[in-house]
Amino acid sequence: MIPYSILDLAPIPEGGSEGDALRNTLDLAVRAEGWGYHRYWLAEHHGMPGIASSATAVLIGQVAARTSHMRIGSGGIMLPNHAPLIVAEQFGTLATLYPGRIDLGLGRAPGTDARTMRALRRHMAGGDTFPQDVQDLLGYFSDRGQVDGVRAIPGRGTHVPVWLLGSSLYGAELAALLGLPYAFASHFAPAALELAIEVYRGRFQPSDYLQAPYFMLAANVFAGESDAEGAYLMTSSQLAFANLGRGRPSALPRPVEDIARVLAPAVLDNVNAALAISASGGPDRVARQLRSLIERYRPDEVMLSSHIHDHASRLRSLEIAADALAGR
Repeated sequence: MIPYSILDLAPIPEGGSEGDALRNTLDLAVRAEGWGYHRYWLAEHHGMPGIASSATAVLIGQVAARTSHMRIGSGGIMLPNHAPLIVAEQFGTLATLYPGRIDLGLGRAPGTDARTMRALRRHMAGGDTFPQDVQDLLGYFSDRGQVDGVRAIPGRGTHVPVWLLGSSLYGAELAALLGLPYAFASHFAPAALELAIEVYRGRFQPSDYLQAPYFMLAANVFAGESDAEGAYLMTSSQLAFANLGRGRPSALPRPVEDIARVLAPAVLDNVNAALAISASGGPDRVARQLRSLIERYRPDEVMLSSHIHDHASRLRSLEIAADALAGR
């Protein structure tokens, strides 16, 4: 059995509120620890009507306070939005409060639109500083805890594990070069998955942080009591992706009985291509599909996203997936 984990965007359901989304996240995290999940990661997005995890470090702290041993982290912090020192202080504080439990996953995209990015007081001018920013973070977390005479307090000596996240070869190459663990965003952008795995494993350089490559596969899961229910639950994510593709991001839509009657064939094909790394259906079908994904891509860990409108159904989906991955 490989470790299995959760990626949570704190989805805001259609007809619900931001408060509902955040309360649902805290409820799910407590239950997930009991189901044997290894990590619980929260994503950073801004200005999205269907995502409530914008203040990612704050929410990580709330989740960590309500759990006891599950690792809690970011999947990921969008580094272009932040000064590395601020990130180091935030995660250094979390690691000081919850030692040995905090992960820092880093993404290179801003996770929002240009106008919102400007409102975050960050800009993309002046070239790509992501590789240097990553190395600065590693420096802030080191025993010396200092970069160019600047210290992260709290932060120094915490050795917060840094992960690189990506959906292209860039992240795979950088993670391999720096000797860091790597998570691929195959739950929404699977096109370069196989090549990214090959590049990461083939070019990996052992480091003080990691001696051998460690690859995490992200997958969607829509598990119900029957194959029909699983397909029904998946329609919320299909509709959300379609809305995003039209430039009209929305709260997480309610599911529909027949997605083919709602989305045009070309739109549905594009959505299904984006969601290709998924397991959907009843317990037996989901277990087979998860095993197949693991056998094909040989990840060291699998991280599941279950973007489902109804909270009780989402809980059940991730419980079914945990049972499948634990062999229960």
